Amino acid sequence: MSGPHQQLSRRELLRRSSTGFGALAFASLFGQHARGAGIQHLPRRRAKNVIFCYMSGGVSHVDSFDPKPKLAELHGKPMPVQVARTQFNANGNVMASPFRFAQHGESGLWVSSMFPHLASVADELAVVRSMTSEFSEHAQGNFLMHTGFPFIGHPSAGAWINYGLGSENENLPGFVVLQSGGAVPPHGGVGLYSGGFLPAHHQGSVLTADRDPAVRNIEPALGKDAQRRHLSVIEALDRRYAENSANRQLEAAIRNHEVASRMQAAVPELCDLSDESEQLKSFYGMDDPEPSKAAYARQCLLARRLIERGVRFIELSCITKNIGAGGAANPWDQHSDLERGHKAMAYQVDQPIAALIKDLRRRGLLDDTLIVWAGEFGRTPFSQGSNGRDHNPLGFSVFLAGGGSRAGTAYGATDEFGYRAVEGVCDVYDLWATVLHLLGLDHQRLTYRYGGRDVRLTDVHGSVIRGVLG
Repeated sequence: MSGPHQQLSRRELLRRSSTGFGALAFASLFGQHARGAGIQHLPRRRAKNVIFCYMSGGVSHVDSFDPKPKLAELHGKPMPVQVARTQFNANGNVMASPFRFAQHGESGLWVSSMFPHLASVADELAVVRSMTSEFSEHAQGNFLMHTGFPFIGHPSAGAWINYGLGSENENLPGFVVLQSGGAVPPHGGVGLYSGGFLPAHHQGSVLTADRDPAVRNIEPALGKDAQRRHLSVIEALDRRYAENSANRQLEAAIRNHEVASRMQAAVPELCDLSDESEQLKSFYGMDDPEPSKAAYARQCLLARRLIERGVRFIELSCITKNIGAGGAANPWDQHSDLERGHKAMAYQVDQPIAALIKDLRRRGLLDDTLIVWAGEFGRTPFSQGSNGRDHNPLGFSVFLAGGGSRAGTAYGATDEFGYRAVEGVCDVYDLWATVLHLLGLDHQRLTYRYGGRDVRLTDVHGSVIRGVLG
């Protein structure tokens, strides 16, 4: 040891000051509370957790939650208003929705025939019909929707929320991405789930819901006793280095290894659905003959189990349909044969998400859980080719459910064609500002010092969408 004025790392301080394993365990748990610099917790925090149902590829709002009778009236005719350049600029005429719209629930919320199960929970939804994005390309749109920036390197919303609120479960990551059925990350890759410049243990951990084990390499290659001896040696080496270093990257790596070790028992228990009734599995759609729907249903059921275990942020992944439209990374991307493609994708997610909402409500968990349903943009009210739609970032729909959102609400509006947002116009920054607000966090104060500035999820933008608050 050097002199008496040597600086101590956090781990060395804990080692010297703890009075036993009990005190050390308490310190570990206590340290998982909010870490955001200057965070201001708002009064009456409602939601505790978030489930992000990401509809990669761009769901058509005029075929789902934003009915436009004008499209049927002008079907096959040229657009009567000026049209901006689109992603592929192969624009056709006005295209009516092939789906029927009807009002549902006591709220009278409009939902298309594409989503019969979500229509049954219409009174739980807060639909924002005036969302906009700055980008019409998938990767940039995905990064913007996930991180607030259109390029790689910034923390995902899940990482920000885990950083701000901390974890409620020391045996599982605070930010989990569920995949199944061969699902792959949207365009942009795993960088969409990155912790960016935040400490590494806040980044998303991918669990493959229908694979055993759900996390690659989680099973120890050594026997338990040998592994314990192996880890003890590594711990001693790490501690020796940490005694003379305040390396935050090392601290984050040690934290990740500690969680990974505990996950060896927690993940198999999480993924073992033997304690769930066959009736409930069927309710979610796990017995459906369509493999992609059964796989997505498993994700939704596991999302509920993760919520019960205190995981802070869960993202679900859509599964590609081999229908000749929409790729593995963007399965909702129907530039042709939209009716067939959207119908297949809606069939995949409709029943499982509706079942998740109902199950959370029945268990008393929906008030504490905020569901966010969104894609990176919407689609044009005019055709691409004969029966597809191009990307449209100028106005589209997302919805919230639970977590203190205003149930049975339609906020904002697009024009009579569903082309541009014209009322209550909002953007991705407003969406995440609202999510953070419902979690009891001030989006302007949830910051991290990086590159000489206090960076935040909403950058220098964002206002809470008051019309969707309960």
